[in-house]
Amino acid sequence: MSESIENLYVAAADQPLLEQARHIAGRLALPCADVIEDIAATEFPILLYVTYDGLQLQTTGRKAPGPVWVDFLSGAVAHRRKFGGGAGQMIAKAVGVKSGIRPTVLDATAGLGRDSFVLVTLGCHVTMTERSPVIHALLEDGLARAMADDEVSDVCGRMTLHQGNAIELISQGVLPAPQVVYVDPMFPHSEKSALVKKEMRIFRDVVGDDQDSAALLDAALSIAQARVVVKRPRKAPTIEGRAPSYQLEGKSSRYDIYALSKLS
Repeated sequence: MSESIENLYVAAADQPLLEQARHIAGRLALPCADVIEDIAATEFPILLYVTYDGLQLQTTGRKAPGPVWVDFLSGAVAHRRKFGGGAGQMIAKAVGVKSGIRPTVLDATAGLGRDSFVLVTLGCHVTMTERSPVIHALLEDGLARAMADDEVSDVCGRMTLHQGNAIELISQGVLPAPQVVYVDPMFPHSEKSALVKKEMRIFRDVVGDDQDSAALLDAALSIAQARVVVKRPRKAPTIEGRAPSYQLEGKSSRYDIYALSKLS
C-alpha cells in the first residue's frame, strides 16, 4: 500500500514548484526532498515529482523508465478516445453501453483512471474510488489538468473522484448507487504479465495486490442496480464466491459480468 512504500519522497522539478511539492508532502505525510532538477543524479530512489507537465511517480537513476502519471490529454489515452472504436469496445459491451443506454458507473478500483476515461468519453457518468493516497493524488492532478483543457473538460466533468477503500465507502453509504460497478483488481502477476513492464513495477509497489477481492465483489453486488463487471486476465480464475452470469473474452483480458437486472 502507498502509505508503507519505502524510499518515496516528494520533490519539485524547479523552485517555483516547491510550495506545491511541500503541500503534497504534508497532505500525504511523506518526506519532501525539495528541488531536484536532475533525476539521474539524485540519491532519492523514488519520487512523487511535481513538474510543469503534472504530478508524476518517478524512479530515478540513469536508466530510469518513464514516469507513471495520469494524462487524459495526450498519448495512448487520447488516441483511444479519438480512434478506440466507440461503443464497439469490449469494455463498453461489458458495462452495457448501447443505443440509448449510458449507465452510471462506479469504478471501484480507479488506478490511473484509463478505463473510467473511456467510459465517460462514451457518455457514461463515472464515480471513481482509489484507495491509495498516492495514486489518488496522481488522479486528482490529472483530472484537474484535463478540466482546464477545452477539448476534454466537458467529458471529464462526468467524472467524480473519491479517495478511500471502496468496500468501506460503500458500507458507509457515501457513494451514490450506480447502475454498474466496475472492478479491476490488482492481482498477483506472473513474470510473463504485461504488468512486469518497468514503468509499471513502481505502480504495483505503491498499490499492492488486492487481497480483498472477494469482499469487494460482495460490496459491489450490494450497491449495483443492474450489474457488476470484473476485469480479469483472460486465463485467470474467477473471484471466489458467486459465479458470473456470463463472460466476454478478449486476447489478453476477460470481463466477468454479474447480471442483477436489465439496464434501461
